[in-house]
Amino acid sequence: MDREAITRYLRESFAGIVPVAAWGEASFFYNPEKRLPRGVYFATIKERDGEHDRASALWRPEVFRLNIGISATTYRSMFGALPARPIAGGVIEGGHDFTTIDRLMPHPVYGWMGWISVLNPSAPTFDSVKPLLVEAHGLAVRKFEKRVAQLPCSPVTQTANHSGQLPGISKKSSK
Repeated sequence: MDREAITRYLRESFAGIVPVAAWGEASFFYNPEKRLPRGVYFATIKERDGEHDRASALWRPEVFRLNIGISATTYRSMFGALPARPIAGGVIEGGHDFTTIDRLMPHPVYGWMGWISVLNPSAPTFDSVKPLLVEAHGLAVRKFEKRVAQLPCSPVTQTANHSGQLPGISKKSSK
C-alpha cells in the first residue's frame, strides 16, 4: 500500500477526521467541527526522519511509517508490557529492528504511550491493522469528548439556572 491509499482509507473510513501536514508527517486528528485547536491524534504517516526520531531510517527512498495509537491493553496483548519512555533522541527498549519493512511493531519513540507502527505495510498487513485503526479512532473519540466536555462554553458543562434555563438564554429569545 502507498501513503495515498492509506490516507484515502483513513479519510473515507473514519468520521470527524482532520488531516494536518506538519513535521514531515500527515497527522490524522479526530476533531469534528474543529472544536479543539488540534483535536486528538489517532494515526500518523511519517515520511521523513525527525530530530528525535531517526530509528526507522525514513531517509530511504519511498519508505514511510504508519503509526497508530492503541490502548495499553491491546499493546500488552501484542507486545507485552509497555516499555519505559526513552531519553530524548533515543528509542524504546526491546530489541526491535525499526528499519524492517512490513512488520508491525512498537513505535520506536512512542511505544511507551501505546503507539505501534509499520513501515510500508503491504495490503495484507494493512488489512490486519484495520481493526487497530478502528480501536484508535474510538479511543480518540472518547478523549475528544472528555476534552470538549471540559471547555467553558461546552453545553455538556453548562447547568440550568433556578428557572430551568441554560445561562445566557432568556425566555424572550426563544421562539
